[in-house]
Amino acid sequence: MIGPFPDPTTGVSLANEVVKSILGEQDSYAVSHVNTSYSRFDENVGGFTLHKLFFNLKFYFNFWRVLGCDILYITPGQSFFGVLKYSGFIVLGALWRKQIITHIHGNHLATAYGKLRGIKQWVFKTLVSKTTKGIVLSESLRPNMEHFIITEDTYVLPNFAEDYLHNEIGKKTYTDLRVIYLSNLMKEKGILDVIDALKKLEENNIAYTARIAGSIDQEHKQRILEEIEKLDNVQYLGVVRGDDKKELLQWGTTFVLPTYYTMEGQPISILEALATGNAIITTRHAGIPDVIKDNVHGFFVAKKNPKELYEKLAYLAGNPKKMEELGKGNTVFFKENFTKEIFKSRLLDIFED
Repeated sequence: MIGPFPDPTTGVSLANEVVKSILGEQDSYAVSHVNTSYSRFDENVGGFTLHKLFFNLKFYFNFWRVLGCDILYITPGQSFFGVLKYSGFIVLGALWRKQIITHIHGNHLATAYGKLRGIKQWVFKTLVSKTTKGIVLSESLRPNMEHFIITEDTYVLPNFAEDYLHNEIGKKTYTDLRVIYLSNLMKEKGILDVIDALKKLEENNIAYTARIAGSIDQEHKQRILEEIEKLDNVQYLGVVRGDDKKELLQWGTTFVLPTYYTMEGQPISILEALATGNAIITTRHAGIPDVIKDNVHGFFVAKKNPKELYEKLAYLAGNPKKMEELGKGNTVFFKENFTKEIFKSRLLDIFED
């Protein structure tokens, strides 16, 4: 396995940790891994810096691991440099005729390829085309692999939420609006839109409480914290894990993620919110509409539209019965589709096909 692992915790790094655990539990697999997590959190995903260059060069001391494996499982980035970072492993794996499984956690790979020209596009296609099996997060994301491998070699593997988060129906009350934002605090993830919407709730004396959790990009950290500080009913928790994450998700009634993040795929945080009985307010972006249906699991809002986000939050604040209907339905929906056990079964089917 070659890709990011916690820390920092992201959707990709968390998924890789679980994949490693699942395969390691099987008698027929022995797993080793190379952790490519970047040591600094910033919003410039896929961008080139000298610090990233020198940071990534150290991974190539692990070339020898490719020679001893049967399967090379990689979770590359979705930009030219995000793919190029893995080039040495991909080329060596192809030369030694290893099975190469490329798992794409987003909806930007085809877009990035289409924007390239000349030698860069040729390099990009040559590397990704070494894939034996491609994995995407949902049906609508299949086109990301169509330039590189035949359709039959692309598999769909939806994400999951961990078992300890599962909510028992009846344990949660929906008497008031309790808002959760659980993701990296990035502009493209919609954090500033969330803050604006919460500000409008306070201006209109609509009762709510909110808790915000996740890493903050250093470039915007001061501004985001200052904006949160201005709000009376909002608490920033920092990064939460384990029981702290469970407590947060069990506390909430409504989860918000108005994302337009370029590299977005199928956010695990949305599945975690489903598992714990929260109504969902999000955007029609990347693979999210493959999971969330409007007025069934929550509501879609337009991207970069804090006014519409405010209106949906205000509606739920005044309609706790609707909030409860959505939340309880989401718990059932999650258990039928996105448990770790279901993910495990789908993953092993792909490996063994």
